[in-house]
Amino acid sequence: MNMKKYAPAAAMTALLFGSVLVPVASANENPTKTEQNIPQIQIDPVHIFNNTHGTVENIKNGENIKYYTVKDGDQTNILEISKDTLVFDNTGKKAELKNGDKIVAYTFANKPQTLIYPPKFNPDVVIVETEEAGLVEVDYFYENLTNTYDILKLNISEKTELLNSKGEKVTAKDLAEKHLVVFYTTSIESVSAQTTPSKVIILDESENTIAAEIEAIIAADFYEVDGTKMVPLRLIAEKLGYKVEAIDKGAIVSKENLSYTITRGEKIFGFNKALRPLPVAPVLLEANKTYVPVEFVEEYLK
Repeated sequence: MNMKKYAPAAAMTALLFGSVLVPVASANENPTKTEQNIPQIQIDPVHIFNNTHGTVENIKNGENIKYYTVKDGDQTNILEISKDTLVFDNTGKKAELKNGDKIVAYTFANKPQTLIYPPKFNPDVVIVETEEAGLVEVDYFYENLTNTYDILKLNISEKTELLNSKGEKVTAKDLAEKHLVVFYTTSIESVSAQTTPSKVIILDESENTIAAEIEAIIAADFYEVDGTKMVPLRLIAEKLGYKVEAIDKGAIVSKENLSYTITRGEKIFGFNKALRPLPVAPVLLEANKTYVPVEFVEEYLK
């Protein structure tokens, strides 16, 4: 085995742990307005989020997670809700899901989904619909605070409550080029409807912080084995919210409906009930530290 330990290097490129979801255009590339005398072509917007609508009909308690059965006509979905899931009503108040609630759940479209029936989703935010006046927009907002395809523009006032996903206060300048949950009651009709929201929550603030921490771990602690970058399994997995359980010659790495069985010296690892290959077998390169190919982190733990 050809192995070399590297000194701390520059952080990995955005290809590894950059923003998971890239909007269809940058802030300077918003679609231009079509003049009235030019025929308009209808273009379906890119769906940054999967939306799950319906009524909560059953609640099942699990370990550190609750499972909510949501029915919408003949369609049944399961929502996996943890203590970190953002749950609000349509006015921006924190809420707790209960049977009979009519909800809309928003899940980043590239999140892993259990391929079973009924489908399971691990939503990023859930909105409970109430009789009170209140509208909600969950979308990507550009530098000028207009959302996808210029449908809604935000005008932030001193009374607008601005938070990140941890509930910490942020400023208006932090909102640009982010995925936002926007609570408002009215909008003014214009080329883009304009509103002064009562509350705005940044969805991807914590994800960006974690990504930077992961980059720092990799930059400071990696080996090259047979031409493959090897990175510390436990440090990265636990930073991403996975539980790591040591077993003979390896570890079980799990979170919600995902489970990976890693065995040192084996190029094949367990992925739920399937098997997947690795370019280089996991190996104990330092005392009590199992290292895995960085490809495993990129493809399975992100």
